Amino acid sequence: MKMNRTRAIVLRRTNFGEADRILQLLTPSGKISVMARGVRREKSRLSGGIELFAICEIVAGDGKGELGVLTSARLIKFYRNILKDYDRMQFGYTAIKLASKSSEMVDGPDWYDILSETLSGLDVLSLQLELIQTWFYLRYSSIMGYELSLWHDIDGKKLLSECNYRYDIAEQGLCISDGGELTSEHIKLLRLIATRPIKTLAQIGGIDSFLSASYLVAREHAAI
Repeated sequence: MKMNRTRAIVLRRTNFGEADRILQLLTPSGKISVMARGVRREKSRLSGGIELFAICEIVAGDGKGELGVLTSARLIKFYRNILKDYDRMQFGYTAIKLASKSSEMVDGPDWYDILSETLSGLDVLSLQLELIQTWFYLRYSSIMGYELSLWHDIDGKKLLSECNYRYDIAEQGLCISDGGELTSEHIKLLRLIATRPIKTLAQIGGIDSFLSASYLVAREHAAI
């Protein structure tokens, strides 16, 4: 049996038979499914290594068809703080669901990287939830092939610092609007969120008054 060792994030756990469980996992190489035999038994050595909201290291071998067989698992990092906040936990489930569904349409290592960083950010309770959500939604739409343009409006004209903008749902972009809620400060923040890791964004101050409107734009564009 060929054995493969990799890091993984649990996307779904489905009970099977009396003590087994089928696991859907997201790895740096893409999504895989494995059978964890006997994992629901009290003394199983596998059970502690396949938690939700965690980074795991697994070893899996070939099984029947596309379903592999899990032979070992251990926790690398368990993001337990996510479970302390209902809203963070719910968004964690949302991010996992979106990554799982979308990785079937667009495969590649980006989903693992984005989901692992999102979970890591959610675990830091001092980080604003809307900041993490905005970060995720901007990257989600980018991977799915409709990245939000933060340098040009819907007519292809360069965004101007002296103008206000609004998000146009039909055109999936920004357009000039005298009463638009997006100022140059909002656009600067969106550019930072779109190009920086979450840990770097955590060090930026003075964003609270611009974050909610920026979050709404990112969510509308992602069409979630």
